[in-house]
Parts: sequence; structure tokens; C-alpha cells
Amino acid sequence: MPLLKTIDLKPGTRLFLWKITERYDELRQDMELNSNSLTRLAGMKSMAHQRGFLGVRKLLQVVGYQDSDLYYDENGKPHLKDGTYISISHSHDFSAIVLSDALIGLDLELLKEKTLRIASRFMDVSHIEGLTINDQIKKATVVWGIKEAIFKIKNEKGISFPLHIFEAPFQLKDKQCTAELRFNNQVESFSIQFDFVDEYVLVCAMKLNL
Repeated sequence: MPLLKTIDLKPGTRLFLWKITERYDELRQDMELNSNSLTRLAGMKSMAHQRGFLGVRKLLQVVGYQDSDLYYDENGKPHLKDGTYISISHSHDFSAIVLSDALIGLDLELLKEKTLRIASRFMDVSHIEGLTINDQIKKATVVWGIKEAIFKIKNEKGISFPLHIFEAPFQLKDKQCTAELRFNNQVESFSIQFDFVDEYVLVCAMKLNL
């Protein structure tokens, strides 16, 4: 399937979503991969992971980049050679990338009951009290995505989801909120935008310069 959705988050920041309906060989066809990507792809045991990886490369092609334009630093964070900020995520049937002129983090998550079952390990569960089970799953998944997206921006060892990343109260209908990272005697603020596509949630975090 071609590009499914493009979302303009703000001027200079755009998210691209690919729904993976193709077989592995269809995704791999006419795709040039550098040696590092070939090694990574060969080491992936899950076909779903392989297809998600290739879905990201398809999105790069759609927006005018090649696999050779993408590289990873020593912490595994992706970068583009031209200096455009990029964040990447894929889960089961979807791959997503976000491109921006500012630091940004992206997380894509499948809505599932397991996230709600472990919610107390990563969030204040009082934030989901009084909601239907379906909305509890959605909100817990959004909160997990917020923490993942912020972690992708900072990418520092020692950051704990329950101890260091805190979301401000929000309603699911708002599709936005703010959050703070309180770590190493510093407080950093982030704007959050989220949206639902099929049975998935997309979460983007951008640092606020206060």
C-alpha cells in the first residue's frame, strides 16, 4: 500500500504513516540498502520487524531520501545527513517517520490490554480512574507513548518512565498535552500531540523552549 497518511504537526514538522500490506519481497524490491542496514535486516528474526524496517525505508523514499541518507549514532538514535531531525517508529501493521526542523520524538503503539495491566509500573494510575476500560487502554497507551517519545529525544541512560517523566492531565479528545522530564536536577518541558489510527496511537513529543 502507498503512503496512508500525512499529518502536519506544525510548520516545519510533518509525520508520514505507511500501512504495511505488502509481502517482504514486495517491500524489498528496487530498494537499495547500505551495508549497515543489510546487516541489521539480516539479524532480525521477526518477519514483522523486517517489514516494519522496510516500511520505514519506503517512507524515506516517498519524502525524497535514500537509505544511505540515514545513519545512527552510538546510542542508536537516527539522524539524517542533511541535518533534518527525524524520529522513527513501527509496530505490527504500520511504519511511521516524522521530519522536523527541531528535535522531536515519535512513538507508534498498538492498543492492547497488556499496556493497561502494567500501567502501574510506568504511570500514575489515578489518571485513568473513572474511564471505561476501552478509554483506560487508550489513555495508558498514550502515556506510554509520551514517555517513549520523550526518551527518544533525550536518549540518556538512567531515565525512568515512572520516576522522571510526568504528563500533565489531559482528555483523550484533546489529542494534545504537555509533559515534563525531571532528571539530573533539571526540568525540561515538552509539547505532546497524539492521534489514533485504526487500533494504534501515534504520539509526538517536541521540546518547549520556555
